[in-house]
Amino acid sequence: MSKPTRYRWFVVLMFFLFMLLHQTDKLLIGPLKGPISESFGITNTQFGLVVSGALLVSTLLYPVWGYLYDRYARAKLLALASFIWGATTWLSAVVRTYPGFVATRASTGIDDSSYPGLYSLIADYFGPQMRGKVYGILQFAQPIGYLLGMILALMVAPLIGGWRSVFYLTGTLGIALAVLIFFFVKEVPRGKAEPELAGFEEIGQYRFSWAYAKEALKKRTMMFVFLQGFAGVFPWNVITYFFFDYLMKERGYDSDSVLFTMAPIILILASGYFVGGAVGDWLFKRTNKGRIIVSSVGVLLGAIFLFFAMQTPIEARSTFFVLMILTAIFMPFSSPNVISTVQDISMPEVRSTAMSVEYFIENSGAALAPLLAGIIADAFNMHTAILTICVTAWLICFVIYLGALFFVDGDIRSLRAQMAERAKLEKAHQAA
Repeated sequence: MSKPTRYRWFVVLMFFLFMLLHQTDKLLIGPLKGPISESFGITNTQFGLVVSGALLVSTLLYPVWGYLYDRYARAKLLALASFIWGATTWLSAVVRTYPGFVATRASTGIDDSSYPGLYSLIADYFGPQMRGKVYGILQFAQPIGYLLGMILALMVAPLIGGWRSVFYLTGTLGIALAVLIFFFVKEVPRGKAEPELAGFEEIGQYRFSWAYAKEALKKRTMMFVFLQGFAGVFPWNVITYFFFDYLMKERGYDSDSVLFTMAPIILILASGYFVGGAVGDWLFKRTNKGRIIVSSVGVLLGAIFLFFAMQTPIEARSTFFVLMILTAIFMPFSSPNVISTVQDISMPEVRSTAMSVEYFIENSGAALAPLLAGIIADAFNMHTAILTICVTAWLICFVIYLGALFFVDGDIRSLRAQMAERAKLEKAHQAA
């Protein structure tokens, strides 16, 4: 194995650690909902506002981060994002009033917009037929981060002084990781891993182009990706921030039962990212529609199994557990395939921007999800909030994916033709 090949897996490891610890910090507030709500004396709706504030800030900043990533060195910007994560988490632990906590938690959304640059940089280390698996490996960190957050909330927080001490811990890790990324993660030329350019020792430096950005955002496949993104993140935010509390308050689980129930479910869910990405890569080699097909199957089966799980009687814990395991297998299937699809139809120098617009649209809906869930939960119960929002959103996504199947072939062929033309120009330039 060559040194460059080994190094790209080192980059994957660094980014995996970044996503693992960042997701732990970001999602920690869900398992800590109870003690945080008690500290400030707030309702479900007020807690939903805390979460929605961070989502709103990250939503507004996605286009800014996307442009910066396509214009400047992505690795250095990711180091900056890690530092901001650590600093704002510390601020959240310091404040003692509810308005102050809303403001400081909202500031943690600044760095939540950092992933498009990470995915873009990875796309320049790995070619199209491997990206789904690599993205699946990276996204494996997200549910594992949630599980780690549960452990910190249930087992570590009581031992080290409560939820504020946990925030001090995760904030410190963010700052430490910023130093590691700054000094050890290298930039790579945009488009380096594209098949048409793979044979070149060196290629030109490509930067953000308004023309290519507009072209990518106008592609018909991208329109369907944007639509599913708006609806598709609703379930994730509702489950992330309310499911823990739902198990304890409405299904009668104690802390140990929650941990022993959710831990295997989360591990299965984590594996679903890699399985979904790997299946998407496998089918993509046979048809350009492969990733969209896998995504549509994932959201449909996720909706079906969650519906039956939520209808299970409270006393039937084993049945509930099995159905949630089945839900968890298919829930993540679309995520690595959607990210790969954006890379498949966008020019390398605008991929961060394209992904940022996708996340902007996603978060425009997601920022409302915790607040909407809180309102429904206060009016009815958390069961109704989770079931209604999740099943409806996933069924909508399934229909949208069916529409994308008609256009993805043409959009992928268009990009490959553009990259072939770029390869000719590179060859002519190097021969001159």
